[in-house]
Amino acid sequence: VKPFSPKELMMRVNAVIKRSQGAQNEENVKKDVFTYEGLSVDFSARIVTIDGKRIEMTPKEYELFFYMVKNKGLALTREKLISEVWGYDFFGDERTLDTHIKLLRKSLGEYSRCIVTLRGVGYRFETI
Repeated sequence: VKPFSPKELMMRVNAVIKRSQGAQNEENVKKDVFTYEGLSVDFSARIVTIDGKRIEMTPKEYELFFYMVKNKGLALTREKLISEVWGYDFFGDERTLDTHIKLLRKSLGEYSRCIVTLRGVGYRFETI
């Protein structure tokens, strides 16, 4: 067992609790479908469409996008996004998030403008 800080332990415990409550969180989403102009996100079916055309995403891209849309308008730190999407047991390169954001923006085409980079902080999803 590697030594780690109490802060990291608390973050790991919180991540496990959130993952175990995933089904409950799905029920708490007020809207099953988010729409903005031609962009539509069906949370329960896990389908993203632009102008009626289904957009293919990897499971992680979808989870990342789902989390950002669900928290529309909020500044999401890199640490928060990694913990919520990958979990605190993720030990990979933190640039993995940047790669997923880049691929997500590519998938979204003209709606990539909705993912705003907050320099030195993280990202925010906003309807511009």
